[in-house]
Amino acid sequence: MTVLPNMDAVPTHAANWDSIDWNLAHRVVMRLQVRIAKATREGRWRKVKALQWLLTHSYAAKILAIKKVTTNRGKRTPGVDGVLLKTPEDKAAIVNSLKRAGYQPSPLRRIYISKANGKLRPLGIPVMSDRCMQALHTIALLPMAETKADWNSYGFRPERCTADAIESLFNYLSRKNAPQWVLEGDIKGCFDNISHEWMLKNICCDTKVLQKWLQAGYMEQATLFPTERGTPQGGIGALRSVYK
Repeated sequence: MTVLPNMDAVPTHAANWDSIDWNLAHRVVMRLQVRIAKATREGRWRKVKALQWLLTHSYAAKILAIKKVTTNRGKRTPGVDGVLLKTPEDKAAIVNSLKRAGYQPSPLRRIYISKANGKLRPLGIPVMSDRCMQALHTIALLPMAETKADWNSYGFRPERCTADAIESLFNYLSRKNAPQWVLEGDIKGCFDNISHEWMLKNICCDTKVLQKWLQAGYMEQATLFPTERGTPQGGIGALRSVYK
């Protein structure tokens, strides 16, 4: 098997990608994530950022980000460039591009899906390379976010689902002294109106990269539209539930 020496060896052909030791890659990333979580609990934000930098520049995290993007349900949905990462060669070739220097995201591809109430919900589809970059930074953000997250929060979190939320509600409401009422609320137009300034101030990540994602714009019917506020649903770059 191909190991990950010093995390700086980049695969250049299909054979290398196919023989990557994925268990080793997970262990390398997990060690850094554990250190980020520990620094978060201690409130050492400089340490958090330094470790996040190490993680986003590590070979192991980059290949895991690419694997995540190319194996999820959206792997067959291209962005504005129409490019998909199908072959081992495609995946290996993109590793070198996952870096901050010279990075410029492409506009999102705007599509619409039907909602239960008959209205249309806009989605923003990033190109595959941007999805990989977003996945890479999400790997660095998750240990901090999960360490600080509310125990009763279930949306957009790993290893949590609707069934977990239902179980929590059942356990809480089945007590003798449980509340008699449940209040359901929703933030109207959350994705459309969230402040870029607030996100840049409160999300503990590379703000230059984040700002580029937020201001990438979107393409609809061959026309480029700016994104001055809000984050279209569909991309990891929305980062709607990760904050410092």
